[in-house]
Amino acid sequence: MKELITDIDSIGKRLDAWLSVHLAPELSRNRIQSLISEGQVSLDGKIVRETKHKLRDGVSITIEIPEPEDATPKGEDIPLDILYEDADLIVINKPAGLVVHPGNGNWTGTLVNALIYHCGDTLSGIGGVRRPGIVHRLDKETSGVMVVAKNDHAHRHLSAQFADHGRTNDLERAYLAVVWGTPDRKVGTIDAPLGRSHRDRTKQAIVHEEREDARHAVTHFEVQERFGAKEDATALASLVECRLETGRTHQIRVHMAHIGHPLVGDLEYGGAYKTKANKLDEPLQSIVKGFTRQALHAKLLAFEHPSTGEIVRFEAPAPDDMAKLLDAFRQNNIRDVHKLRNLP
Repeated sequence: MKELITDIDSIGKRLDAWLSVHLAPELSRNRIQSLISEGQVSLDGKIVRETKHKLRDGVSITIEIPEPEDATPKGEDIPLDILYEDADLIVINKPAGLVVHPGNGNWTGTLVNALIYHCGDTLSGIGGVRRPGIVHRLDKETSGVMVVAKNDHAHRHLSAQFADHGRTNDLERAYLAVVWGTPDRKVGTIDAPLGRSHRDRTKQAIVHEEREDARHAVTHFEVQERFGAKEDATALASLVECRLETGRTHQIRVHMAHIGHPLVGDLEYGGAYKTKANKLDEPLQSIVKGFTRQALHAKLLAFEHPSTGEIVRFEAPAPDDMAKLLDAFRQNNIRDVHKLRNLP
């Protein structure tokens, strides 16, 4: 804990700016801003969370500095659905809700913690202490097939394949997505660069290709099923298979929303569709409202094995929650047909 008292020179100055001067070089301005936001700074005994708070003379400032956390993740006995494992790699079916690696707000309970417990010291160290063996990621709420490297040779080999995005190798990634509505064609390609959203830096957005942070992004899609299809070829929702030509953060979610068909359950990129469930018949309405993640599952991953050179393929069926969602849309289809035919 540190205690400071402001003087006449502090009058009108920002809290974070004043502290950064008086606590340098021990604490950076970013660190001070984080401490303020976390409620670790008090003025005259009252917690202040506003970094721009204007100071006055004679204020007693108390700063609580938490003990630094160990950056090295620890192994945790978290169950893994292992599809395949050998000396070079491990392939898992990641459940929705599991964060891939430690980071802000998720220092424990991640896939990395589970892998350290399961694999011990055999994971590749190239990814660093927080991302050992990680060569690609899935969003927290996206389920499906992932591969992790268990040694540095495998890590380099797999990373090169993912960096190439299958353009000159046999890397193949396919996802199942349940989207609102239906695309205007059965098969299509979305070619639109992605970058950070100016409105929310945690989100991605379609950006102009000449913007400095624009990243080339291409998604190929094919409509597998339409639910609640009408005579004008519109549909309530659709099951779409997406194949990635590039692998950008939130790529499928942003691209499908961009063409007007956001993923069911995706409140980040499809928030405007949240009330759409209110117009559904029961029990479909309750099931859709209860589906609180993006309806996205990595069903297929194929790549060249780093040691044998063999092309290996791994598939995982849609998890129970997504299977239940799909079944509800299919059952709703049957009921709609019965209504059209005036059947009981």
